[in-house]
Amino acid sequence: MSLAVFVATSLPALAEDYDLDSLRAANEKYMDVNVALAEGYIPDPSGMCVTAAMEGLPADWGGMGIHYLRPDLLQLAPPEGRVDGGSTHTDFMQPAILLYEPQADGSMELVGIENLVFEAAWKGAGHDGPPMLNGRSWDHMTDDPATPGDEAHGFMPHFDQHVWLYRDNPAGTLMPFNPNVTCEHHKG
Repeated sequence: MSLAVFVATSLPALAEDYDLDSLRAANEKYMDVNVALAEGYIPDPSGMCVTAAMEGLPADWGGMGIHYLRPDLLQLAPPEGRVDGGSTHTDFMQPAILLYEPQADGSMELVGIENLVFEAAWKGAGHDGPPMLNGRSWDHMTDDPATPGDEAHGFMPHFDQHVWLYRDNPAGTLMPFNPNVTCEHHKG
């Protein structure tokens, strides 16, 4: 294949812009975790409530909470080692992942949303860079076996993007961790 043909057939990173108030309104129904469950979201089978500290990162970065996943949107493959799938889903009006913070009374509070695309599927679809949201490249996550933490949360290499719609994040609305999210009340 000539370089000219490759350039003509590769796709640039997908850049999407969303109004955060519109995203907030579209996803607020998931404040009731039972609505999320009825629509096919499931709690992360690992049972983990993710914090920066558990990944070997500074504890003051905060947490992500418990991930509720839509297996169909992530196109998850049968379990064999690290979590893999075929997701190229980038629509934040219907996110593939919801982020909940466990509360002292046992309830779950919606704090944010997330999408995740698997690197191999994304590149296989012809994209030559990570997706972008509101001018920010999604985070590239891959485990570094030389570190004690699992930077990819048990997943194969992927790109992901968090959006903190329901909990203020002093680090930024699109940053991966939120210092205002805690796993203090997680009973996993």
